[in-house]
Amino acid sequence: MASNYIFFICFMVFIVVMLAMDLGLFHRKDHVIGLKEAATWTGIWIALAMMFGLLILFKAEWVHGISSMDELLEYIKGTALEHRISDGMDFGAALNIYRHEMFTQYLAGYFLEESLSIDNIFVMIMIFASFGIEKQYYHRVLFWGILGAIVLRFIFIFALGALVTKVSWVLAIFGVILIYSGIKMLIKKEDDNIDTAKHPIVRFCSKYFRATPNCDGHNFFTKIDGKRYITPLFIVVLVIEFSDIIFAVDSIPAVFSVTTDSMIVYTSNIFAIMGLRSLFFLMDGIADKFWALKYGLGLLLSFIGVKMIGHEFLHWEISTLTSLLVILGVLVSSIAVSLIFKKKSC
Repeated sequence: MASNYIFFICFMVFIVVMLAMDLGLFHRKDHVIGLKEAATWTGIWIALAMMFGLLILFKAEWVHGISSMDELLEYIKGTALEHRISDGMDFGAALNIYRHEMFTQYLAGYFLEESLSIDNIFVMIMIFASFGIEKQYYHRVLFWGILGAIVLRFIFIFALGALVTKVSWVLAIFGVILIYSGIKMLIKKEDDNIDTAKHPIVRFCSKYFRATPNCDGHNFFTKIDGKRYITPLFIVVLVIEFSDIIFAVDSIPAVFSVTTDSMIVYTSNIFAIMGLRSLFFLMDGIADKFWALKYGLGLLLSFIGVKMIGHEFLHWEISTLTSLLVILGVLVSSIAVSLIFKKKSC
């Protein structure tokens, strides 16, 4: 099934081309991203994610290079589809069931990652504010932060996917972590800033590298008296990468709760984080208006954690469609509550 490698290569080429166009064509000059531009790019990335979903709906077999009934039966072995597709079934009918399930898993993974990304956006807003970075440099920092996240998530997702296929109960461990994270999110008080001097990345950079407290335009490195120094902009990129790794410990296992297919997890993750930059600029300045999102995400993480533990030890079978509806329901309800019940300013 060599065609699955072709599919993955084509997907990565598309992402690289979009990133190159982003930085080299659409954002060559540093500027403050306005609400209209942010809304436009958010719409573009959502549209691209949905178009990719339609590709899966009509050609899901391309993802793993499935071209025969035997290959399909081999792929679904040990999954929920094993009870819905039998050897005597017509290949076309079986393929249709497979396509719809993969499509639903992709949507659930995408919307779950997109929902949980909102919490990461709140953290990013605090990072930029705490380090005093000028707004015209936000996009450049986020671009390189997202690029690093694409590489790190590739390693994390496929490593975890390989582990899950061999040791299924590892998801129950992550379920406990998600419940803990959800409860913590529900009871944790809001932080207005980050203590930059005590941040582990700042302390690491200060100890092992020459760092300057002054920015040099949009440069990550600068020369002082002939010696190369890292600028605060580069440190912020590292801080964002660090926060994304912490965030991924929750978000990636959460997506594995709706699908154990590493390709579906990765593609849904990448589309979600590619749209994270524009969503950041859309949320920047109005994030405080959606105060209930934090509680909604806390409930969502707790639900997913309980689902993962219940599936492993109590053999609960919650369909992908049900999970998708819960994810969308929590997200929409949290936004609605935020808009209807305005948070009182202190």
